[in-house]
Amino acid sequence: MEYRKRIVDKQLDFKLEAFGATLIEGPKGCGKTTTAKQKAKSVVEFQNEDERENYLIIANTRPSDLLKGEKPRLFDEWQDAPKIWGAIRKDIDDTGEAGQYILTGSTSNTVKTPHTGTLRISRLKMYPMSLFESGESSGEVSLKNLFDKPDLFDGCHSDLTIDEIKFAICRGGWPASLNRKTSRAQLAIAKDLFNQTCNVDISNIDSVKRNPQWAKAILKSYARNLCTLAETKTILADINATCEMSRQSYYDYLSALEKLMIIENVGAWSPAIRSKTSIRSSQKRNFIDPSIATAAFGVSPEYFDKDYKTLGFLFESLCIRDLKIYSSNNDGHLSYYHDRLGLEADAVLHLNDGRYALIEIKLGEYGVEEGAKHLCEIERLVREYNKNAKQNPIRLPDLKLLITATRYGYRRDDGVLVIPIGCLKD
Repeated sequence: MEYRKRIVDKQLDFKLEAFGATLIEGPKGCGKTTTAKQKAKSVVEFQNEDERENYLIIANTRPSDLLKGEKPRLFDEWQDAPKIWGAIRKDIDDTGEAGQYILTGSTSNTVKTPHTGTLRISRLKMYPMSLFESGESSGEVSLKNLFDKPDLFDGCHSDLTIDEIKFAICRGGWPASLNRKTSRAQLAIAKDLFNQTCNVDISNIDSVKRNPQWAKAILKSYARNLCTLAETKTILADINATCEMSRQSYYDYLSALEKLMIIENVGAWSPAIRSKTSIRSSQKRNFIDPSIATAAFGVSPEYFDKDYKTLGFLFESLCIRDLKIYSSNNDGHLSYYHDRLGLEADAVLHLNDGRYALIEIKLGEYGVEEGAKHLCEIERLVREYNKNAKQNPIRLPDLKLLITATRYGYRRDDGVLVIPIGCLKD
């Protein structure tokens, strides 16, 4: 089966150049092992039943013997033999060489190691596939080029239809789904991931028995409050409508779901352009992939033919996932801006060199005008603040982006770039 190139490939190359070992982390099913195998020259698979017993005996008696082999050497599901961590750390100390080992493992089990691996074993986060990686975005518009040469953008056209976006949201970016022949089979992957998370993984993550129905109730409530600033009391009230759960139990389950990399909230950007009391600082509720929300709802793509309000939140979640992936080669991170006066930016994309983009996400053309006004108003507030700031002025946004599910991209007179998600890449 032909390997689909991933944006994380370049990051793995760099990690292997800089560190002795790299641990690839990500949600179950995002493609960690497949990506690692493209770089590895030898592999130890602890889940291989033909070799598993022998591998575990060696790992528990003389783990350094398992390190023998062509480098980089991949240890898949390394958490099944935790002593391998210490052996790798010592070998890196002894040789001082980079690019020797790659580790991958399920997020459904946490492992306590006697050493952190700092400066020896570097961590690399991996996401499900973006629309560009799955072949659904044309990649006509590069996010990096927008930052580097914004004046060169002169419009674009996407062939991705709204029905195809609905399907992509429900299917998710899970590599296994792309290899299924029928749409029904493709949609089944996210549903199975949801069920496995609630029935198995949430208890296996730290060997604490948890109630699958409680886990499902939390994820369903999260899905209903996706990409909103819903408070804990709101979500708890929603959950307690179907089952009784204490606040402490809720936090315990939430922590487990975060460790599984199922839940990934978005933090707030709080520049000093307004009074601190007016800027919201709570986290925006989100999943690592929007398909988890549709699986929690138990709905098909056709359901959203009559529910565009919910579809709008799911589309925002899809765009946030892709923006995180596209900006990852520049150590990008996302936040949001929202104040109590109603001014907002759905996302603020920060690069490691200080540049940033204000972003609004709108499903259709109808929301473009309002979204553009928000972005321009935030820029105006930054300019106004800088006029009076005696020190530490705030950098003006390098880009104002409005990402849509529409067909055409263009530059507005106010400097806002309207770009369909079906055109975007890293």
